[in-house]
Amino acid sequence: MSEKPHYIGHRERLRERFRKGGPDGFHDYELLELLLTYAIPRRDVKPIAKELIKRFGSLSGVLDAGQKELEEISGIGPFSAILIRMVKEICSVYLGEGLKGRDVLSSPKAVVDFVRMKLSGLPYEAFMVIYLNTKNEVLNWEVIQEGTVDRAVVFPRRIIEGALAQHASGLILVHNHPSGHHSPSEEDQYLTRTIVGAARTLDLRILDHIVVGKDGHFSFMENRLLDNI
Repeated sequence: MSEKPHYIGHRERLRERFRKGGPDGFHDYELLELLLTYAIPRRDVKPIAKELIKRFGSLSGVLDAGQKELEEISGIGPFSAILIRMVKEICSVYLGEGLKGRDVLSSPKAVVDFVRMKLSGLPYEAFMVIYLNTKNEVLNWEVIQEGTVDRAVVFPRRIIEGALAQHASGLILVHNHPSGHHSPSEEDQYLTRTIVGAARTLDLRILDHIVVGKDGHFSFMENRLLDNI
């Protein structure tokens, strides 16, 4: 009988390590390697996992990559790329479900974790609104506009219409910077003032405007930029 390929035993050891201790002690490439064992059955996937980390810079960079970008890596086919992308989408749904019904003022980190997972890795600019009730609890959220690499055209009327449809009394505005930087531009600040002014006419409260990027986030509320609007 022919010997089993060396990676078969390695896969079993990876799975047993994870079963006993979870991700503690795993390198990023090992977590990715373990994931790929479920999509690529008859191949040593360690070199593929390492190449993914090298190409995209980090595990988060791999999860942020698009279908086409992933398939450019030797050994990654459509099914493997879909599996990788699903991890991030499942995490996003998990964080979003945990956010619904929570008081955002007592859970600011939960809000930031969710919006960064949702938007920070997108290759284009997107604008999202989180709708809140009178107790500042999350009712729902909606990506209302998607744009080009560096611009999403946002109309305040669209935001107000969404708030009325959700019976919201408060809003958190969120958008991403595909460049990775999270500092708000002058255009971001002007847009915020415009939306706050429009919302005020209907007694809608703007609790925050969060700008997210791969290197962090910026909160208008934390930096007191909403105080004098």
